[in-house]
Amino acid sequence: MPKIEVYSTAVCPYCVSAKNLLKSKGLEWNEVRIDTDPSQRELMLARSGGRRTVPQIFINDHHVGGFDDLVAADRSGKLAELLETNA
Repeated sequence: MPKIEVYSTAVCPYCVSAKNLLKSKGLEWNEVRIDTDPSQRELMLARSGGRRTVPQIFINDHHVGGFDDLVAADRSGKLAELLETNA
């Protein structure tokens, strides 16, 4: 199973959409709430190259990006490649 991490907040519609896309593919993820844990926000900023928006999605420690990036990766086939890595 691939390691998927989703940095999110409670009131983020793009986070919900990203999780729904992952769920539709039968995937599980670890949700990291940056609104309840400020130290996780700092970690997200460091890992994502300073991106401040949520969601920030990582698959097998590879930074995918936000929801739009996840959709683009799905459409291009890149998501399937990332999911196969270390699967």
